[in-house]
Amino acid sequence: MERRETALERTDRNWNDLLQELRVLQTGIQILTGFLLTLPFQPRFQELTPVQVLVYLSLVLMSVLITALLMATVVMHRTFFQQRIKSELVRSSDVLLRITIVLVGLILVGTLGLIFDLVLGSGVGLIAAGTFTIVLVLLWAVLPRHIRTRALRRRNG
Repeated sequence: MERRETALERTDRNWNDLLQELRVLQTGIQILTGFLLTLPFQPRFQELTPVQVLVYLSLVLMSVLITALLMATVVMHRTFFQQRIKSELVRSSDVLLRITIVLVGLILVGTLGLIFDLVLGSGVGLIAAGTFTIVLVLLWAVLPRHIRTRALRRRNG
């Protein structure tokens, strides 16, 4: 069943949906960034190997990049305010959010791998990261595609 809405109403609805996703991502990444930023102040941080430090710094960099990507949508909204180009804002924000989701997946996998590496060793860290990568692919790619395909078949069949 199609909605009876104008293109502008659809754009407004899509923008509101994107804002809700932004709120969820922003809260999660703020918590994760806060966690990562406290690690160098822990006594055991000095025991990290050069590879672990590199992984840690990569995670911090991705976390800051995610924050910048999320804020870019807000900056674009401010920049485009009252310019009557909301559809461009929605399309651009969609692209930025898709990139952000990929980076969030990477930072989740990396953080999990680093923690398991520190607690149980590098081999276990790699196994944990690899296993969680599979879980994320299943949850974030396979499951949504499966549900979408099934829903489209029901709708069209």
